[in-house]
Amino acid sequence: MKKIQATLITALLLLISNAITAQYSNGYGNGYGNGYGNGRMNQMSQMNQNQTPSKPREIPIEETVAKIMVNIKSELELDQLQEIAITNVVTESIREQGILLKAETNQEQKSKELQALSETTNRKINEFLNEDQKLKYKDLIAAGASGKKKLDKKKSRKKDN
Repeated sequence: MKKIQATLITALLLLISNAITAQYSNGYGNGYGNGYGNGRMNQMSQMNQNQTPSKPREIPIEETVAKIMVNIKSELELDQLQEIAITNVVTESIREQGILLKAETNQEQKSKELQALSETTNRKINEFLNEDQKLKYKDLIAAGASGKKKLDKKKSRKKDN
């Protein structure tokens, strides 16, 4: 009788331990996380890690130049030849600016290089302008550096005179 009881208890313990192991590892793995529920979660998280985060869409240089030229053209009253020449200068400047920003140099060096590029661009643009346009361009640059309020004040002063 004791032999039968011992055999039944051993068989019962084997069945219970088999059921417990099947719940955690589904019989194929060893340990937590390899069963149906956890395995699916691991696969989903691995798929999410494989996806690269999307970069913000870069605005084409031509769009940026067009927006700048709309402002400059109306403020300076450019003729077609001046507009084409200045468009080329601004396009070249923006391309160089992108290269400088992507360069692996420290912030101070980048700042100095961008300042030099800005001065060069302004000098090139001034070469295409007459004296009246140069003054307006200087005011436009100053207004851009300090905000649009300064430009609005100058416009209102000119209207008053």
